[in-house]
Amino acid sequence: MAKSRKILLAGESWASAATHYKGFDQFSSVTFHLGAEPLVAALKGSAFNLRYMPAHEAQEAFPQSLEALSAYDAVMLSDIGANTLLLHPDTWLRSKRTPNRLKLLKSYVEAGGGLMMVGGYLSFQGINGAARYHGTAVEEVLPVEIHPYDDRVEVPEGFTPAIRKKGHPILEGFTGRWPQLLGFNEVVPKPEAEVLATVSAEYGGKPLLVAGRHGKGRTLAWTSDIGPHWLPPEFVAWKGYARLWTQSLVWLCGDR
Repeated sequence: MAKSRKILLAGESWASAATHYKGFDQFSSVTFHLGAEPLVAALKGSAFNLRYMPAHEAQEAFPQSLEALSAYDAVMLSDIGANTLLLHPDTWLRSKRTPNRLKLLKSYVEAGGGLMMVGGYLSFQGINGAARYHGTAVEEVLPVEIHPYDDRVEVPEGFTPAIRKKGHPILEGFTGRWPQLLGFNEVVPKPEAEVLATVSAEYGGKPLLVAGRHGKGRTLAWTSDIGPHWLPPEFVAWKGYARLWTQSLVWLCGDR
């Protein structure tokens, strides 16, 4: 792919607060984490110009107009709940009207943009249903239906992905077994969608990678993680890791 493509990845950051007790005394600490470093490394030097917008930045910095969103060839949402996109600080703190960025994403796809949702605790419907994409404009354009409840499936023993459509451009060049994954979000493929890969039969052969189209655009759902914890280090180290994301983005941008 000769043409450079601009990709927006929103999400994949979090802060953790802990309280430490040592006898009579206690103290607190806060740590900050980024979860997309494996993808950033995999795309380094490729034809993809990745804008990595951590979740705490996306609340304010995620585009608020179709024109601004259209500067990107594809958008990836990973571990970022719907509230972060719905509640711009002007609305949350100042009670001002702001654009509905979930509806903007729908318009973006209809106009020819690519949209991918990557699984996680705050993807699809997420932990305790907190991601809240069920019934939204984003669900309308994704190739899967989202359950209205906590959709996580934890697989601590690991499962091996099953390839269903080897001839699809996203899956070209893959041989042998894929490394195991440790969990996924359970979704239902839409009738017109293409299920490219599933989880193991032991877990019902649920969708893992699903491709679809909406309006002039293309959409993808990858129901496991982009990196740890559902996607373990051996998957990141696998030579197919970079190929999976690169070929997914090539297809998502309409280049195949």
